[in-house]
Amino acid sequence: MKIEHSAVIAADAEHVWDLCADPLVLARYAGRGLRVTAHDPGRGVELDARYRIMVTMGAAVVGGDAIIVACQRPWELAWASYSGVSHRVRLRLRPVPGGTRLTVRLSYDAPGVFGGLADLVSAPAIHSFVKDAVAGLKRQAEGAVVAEPSWLAVPRRLAEEAGSLEVLARAGIVSAMRPDRLLRVAGAARSWGLTPGALLAIGAVREPDRPLVIAPDRTLTYVEADRRSTAIAAGMRALGIGEGDAVALLSRNHPEFVLAAAAIAKLGCDLLLLNTGFAGPQIADVCRREGASAIVHDAEFTTLLAEASVNRKRILTDASPSVQIPTLTELADGFTRATLRSPGRSGKVIILTSGTTGTPKGASRGAVSGGGLPTLEAPAALLSRIPLRAGIRIGLAAPAFHAWGLSNLLLGLGLTAQLITLPVFDAQDWLAAVEEHRIEALIVVPVMLSRILDLPAEVRERYDTSSLKVVAASGSALPGGLSDEWMDAFGENLYNLYGSTEVANATIATPADLRTAPGTAGRPTRGTTIKLFDDDGLEVPQGGLGRIFVGNAQLFEGYTEGGDKQRIGGLMASGDIGRFDAAGRLFVEGRDDDMIVSGGENVFPQEVEDLLSARPEVSEAVCIGVPDEDFGQRLRAYVVLRDGAHTGEKELIAEVKKNLAGYKAPREVVFVDRLPRNATGKVLRRELAQLSAGRSPAG
Repeated sequence: MKIEHSAVIAADAEHVWDLCADPLVLARYAGRGLRVTAHDPGRGVELDARYRIMVTMGAAVVGGDAIIVACQRPWELAWASYSGVSHRVRLRLRPVPGGTRLTVRLSYDAPGVFGGLADLVSAPAIHSFVKDAVAGLKRQAEGAVVAEPSWLAVPRRLAEEAGSLEVLARAGIVSAMRPDRLLRVAGAARSWGLTPGALLAIGAVREPDRPLVIAPDRTLTYVEADRRSTAIAAGMRALGIGEGDAVALLSRNHPEFVLAAAAIAKLGCDLLLLNTGFAGPQIADVCRREGASAIVHDAEFTTLLAEASVNRKRILTDASPSVQIPTLTELADGFTRATLRSPGRSGKVIILTSGTTGTPKGASRGAVSGGGLPTLEAPAALLSRIPLRAGIRIGLAAPAFHAWGLSNLLLGLGLTAQLITLPVFDAQDWLAAVEEHRIEALIVVPVMLSRILDLPAEVRERYDTSSLKVVAASGSALPGGLSDEWMDAFGENLYNLYGSTEVANATIATPADLRTAPGTAGRPTRGTTIKLFDDDGLEVPQGGLGRIFVGNAQLFEGYTEGGDKQRIGGLMASGDIGRFDAAGRLFVEGRDDDMIVSGGENVFPQEVEDLLSARPEVSEAVCIGVPDEDFGQRLRAYVVLRDGAHTGEKELIAEVKKNLAGYKAPREVVFVDRLPRNATGKVLRRELAQLSAGRSPAG
């Protein structure tokens, strides 16, 4: 099993080296679960120095003797075992903007024919062990005052993972199987860690002939996808793409997205997911910043990649007569007999933030996580609240390059689900797909619900959607009126999830929550802690507004260029403002940087937007702050009306004043045909702000 974890530490490399480049000192950050003794206590850290390293795993103590095999101050330290459990550890320090990136890479192999299975079971606890040790070192290096380390003792972690395992068993992810298949599952886990490549290979063992991806023009089974992704990986290697490279993927939702992601993981490369809505210069900047050595892309984006593709290898997901570069199909057909050795590392997944408020940032997910599954807690958190099961038919409408779409793709692989995809979103096409394929779970972003509801009732009623048991929405705010309208039309099947690229899924609102408290983000997921803090870092009382901080095992490792979200007591800022009701349900009032101060009063646009959107004439509404000579700032509303509907500025402003404090009412309303959105459906407020800069206020 291979585990890699990194963090950016706000300190120079020499300081970080002094704190971690000694197995004896490093052990203190991992707590009582790790014991290290030197064979020669008087000897410093140098080549051939030897240590006894033992780890407590529940009631068992495992480990052995290790020797330092690399020591280059202040950049690299490595040791390898020579007795006991085979393991290798490497610490690498590199300067980055904002400090030093510390990367810890651990590989270990349990003995015996079932060693791979033992590795798979222990991986979540070991990954958490490494992650918490790095977090403790980071706090020490940055001078944070912490009375006790925040890491969880390994026995407690194992108990939590056992509870998560029970949830997965109920969903059918974990089930009894023949010994030969169990060995193949263990082999996949040992070869590729818990990455997309391993999840696909495991699915091919469990349900080889089950459809994995059902697209309009083709269907791909699990075993076909596994074999073809392995051949593609071999073909990429022949093109000069190697272990440790970053490979960018710019693709819509279709079978080749899955094949490319799995192949990149099987090579031990890092997967950089590009947003299909980005402009060419944005893509070029991201590829340059993240060090991408190759780009896999749909043919339709060839012109868009003119700048980004310079001095980078390119592979097409689909054939194009006008572009003479290799395709995934050519690699899959041409390297069917090639062998692919297990890489020395498990690849990471780099997901870009939406960039709605500025330049998109790369957010790294750990190698074991496979882009969002660092422990069994992540899938268990969803499955304990949302009734998904093995073999379910999932309509993946949310883009897979986004954290929300990707996490459901990976969860679908774990469930050996059937994934129905369409390359672009069309409301009526998706209703037809639900009927044709009897889709049971539909994965969307909220604007997709609006687009379906905007269809005339007689169009919606043509399609049988009775198979839908789950409609899961995330990625942006879900207005309260929208949830009621959806469930009135399609039944009690809507689930609202709140989270971000950085904190993963934090809360889930069930259909009952949404009926009782429309607009709620729900309650914290399994294993998640949420607290609200004021600007001074003090926890706010029940019902008060505060900045949302989240703690769970799924927090990201930091931005790839350095930097991090603010953290308080092990909890990470989500960047939003919220409040809890008396029942413990979270309400997200908006981004902390969306709040405006008008005449000394704090105004959060979202409550005004929800009120306007609830009007029967209004399809969508967004409010932003604009300068005001008298009050500093005021709200301006941008409104999209439903087809054939009519209302005026005065009526909408009066509606707000009737229901909210007067200072929260927008001073003007601008009617537009559509709101600017990115590819994941988020409104681009900065574009509205740019429009506002050249507009004078209404009289």
